[in-house]
Amino acid sequence: MSTLTNDTLASDLISPFQEILNSKSSDASTDPVAPAASASPQALPRVRAIDYLRSSPFFLVHLAALICVFLVPFKWQYVAFAVAMFYARMFAITGGYHRYFSHRSYKTSRVMQFLIALLGTTSAQKGVLWWAANHRLHHKYSDQPADIHSPLQRGFWWSHAGWIISNAHEETRWDQIPDLAKYPELRWLNKWHVLPPIALGVGIYLLCGFPAFVWGFLISTVALWHCTFFINSMAHVWGTRRYQSTDTSRNNFLLSILTMGEGWHNNHHTYMSSTRQGFFWYEIDLTYYIIKGMSLVGLTSNLRQPPLALLDAKRIKPKKQKRAAA
Repeated sequence: MSTLTNDTLASDLISPFQEILNSKSSDASTDPVAPAASASPQALPRVRAIDYLRSSPFFLVHLAALICVFLVPFKWQYVAFAVAMFYARMFAITGGYHRYFSHRSYKTSRVMQFLIALLGTTSAQKGVLWWAANHRLHHKYSDQPADIHSPLQRGFWWSHAGWIISNAHEETRWDQIPDLAKYPELRWLNKWHVLPPIALGVGIYLLCGFPAFVWGFLISTVALWHCTFFINSMAHVWGTRRYQSTDTSRNNFLLSILTMGEGWHNNHHTYMSSTRQGFFWYEIDLTYYIIKGMSLVGLTSNLRQPPLALLDAKRIKPKKQKRAAA
């Protein structure tokens, strides 16, 4: 039986970065990325076994947040720190994991690509490539039997959190992300996805103390998890529909505030390649505002917009009421 030497481990951890330092930019396509190989259109097996051992950190973080919040003094600066950590990592999920890696809705440099992925990984929502591959499958079979987290097919709880802590979707679907799998630094980050959240938690504790750890890591991480998960669950059952789609996606103002624009979910399912999900000026989309701001200083480019003709064609027309007989 072979053993992992220190030299081997060091090489595994460091070698992906030798290429990224010599690279100038990512070659992200301006077109929506279609999966290279289709997933089975048949219904997924209705196995709902939760892997409690592998998912024990998920439950322990919830328990620790619930208990420790009563063990530290309440201060508004702790709450502010929690909110800051929540939204910083939320942007990395919405603007990075989702709009960039899953949908390639804008371009950025290879270094920025890695930094956004690194920040997103601190949210403890598994690896960036794992996340993007599963999200592409969700869009391909949204609310159909093969959708991995449809509340219509498997219930609210399963779509919210059950699927991500089950034993059915542990492996990364490499066939869905050939455009991303070619980057060794992303493969490394996907493999070692547990390290960034651990490093963040330890760093907050050592630098800022236990109360900051409780609020800035434990509580903010739990809130981040469930606000993200609400898009898979609640955004398919609660809200309004402006456009015709083949699924049950909804627009929800409250979720849009919590998730920096992801709550405009019916908009998103209408044209998933759009960088902005709030299609109208009054639909607040903080993620898009940040990406747009980044483009003004050269950090992002080629922000995709929804075609107006398509939106008009898919808009749900109000039903005409029959005039009552005199």
